[in-house]
Amino acid sequence: MSNRNKLMIAAGIFIFLSFTLCVFTVKEYEQVVITQFGRPVGKVITQPGMYMKIPFIQTANVFEKRYMEWNGDPNQVPTKDKKFIFVDTYARWQITDPLQFFKRLTNERGAQSRLDDILDGETRNVVAKNNIEELVRSTNRKPELDSIGEVLGDSLTVISVGRDKMQEMIIASANKQAKELGIKILDFRFKRVNYVKEVQTQVYERMKSERYRIADKFRSEGQGEASRINGEKDRELKNIQSAAFKSAEQIKGKADANAASIYAAAYNQSAQSRELYGFLKSMETLEHTFSEKTSVVLSTNSDIYRYLKNP
Repeated sequence: MSNRNKLMIAAGIFIFLSFTLCVFTVKEYEQVVITQFGRPVGKVITQPGMYMKIPFIQTANVFEKRYMEWNGDPNQVPTKDKKFIFVDTYARWQITDPLQFFKRLTNERGAQSRLDDILDGETRNVVAKNNIEELVRSTNRKPELDSIGEVLGDSLTVISVGRDKMQEMIIASANKQAKELGIKILDFRFKRVNYVKEVQTQVYERMKSERYRIADKFRSEGQGEASRINGEKDRELKNIQSAAFKSAEQIKGKADANAASIYAAAYNQSAQSRELYGFLKSMETLEHTFSEKTSVVLSTNSDIYRYLKNP
């Protein structure tokens, strides 16, 4: 290989390496700050495309355009009513001024650390100024029944701020500090709120005793209502039975009266009819009075025996 060819190959490699080191690509979701010996130079690059820089002297610092998340560590925070709770939070933030961001924070790790201080501090301040009901609920509750207030207990406490308003207050206060850092907090939420372990047991026991008391009240009211219903049932049953007994006795009385009138009419007929009637009544009396095991002593002059003695 001649020296000329070797020089051409070396020149080609040099040009390729120079092009690779000089040219960089900016994607749609990126923004770039060019630094020279660690100091920013030129304007911030926010549009996607291919750009040039001086190799070995200038550096392209790439930052995200997209929303980024921040997850806070659960912290023990006291409320205004002196109740210690664990508060777990999260937020969404964005780099709005890459140049200021680079000067103050350098990279995203520094931003996360700074957000820990800002958001945790603002969360503690806002929570400490409000009662726990304000942190749990956003609106006031209206009971639909007269007894619902007793069932829910202190959950009907009137709130003046509420959870949503507290989140807005934290975002507003935090953005005042974050503005000079080149970032903006877009959203902030309470992810989880709970009592500390030392207080949980006491709260659960109080809730259980309250629910037991309400259950005993409902149970006693139910037993009283059951007794009232049973009393009305027994009274109505006795009224029905007495009315039925009265009707039955009236029917029996009418039947006995009709039978007596029939017997009287038959008895007032001829002597033979009266004799037949007496005989039938005597036989009926014998049938209902005596059985196979009955032993009696009768006079021959008795009314019953005279039909047996002289048919």
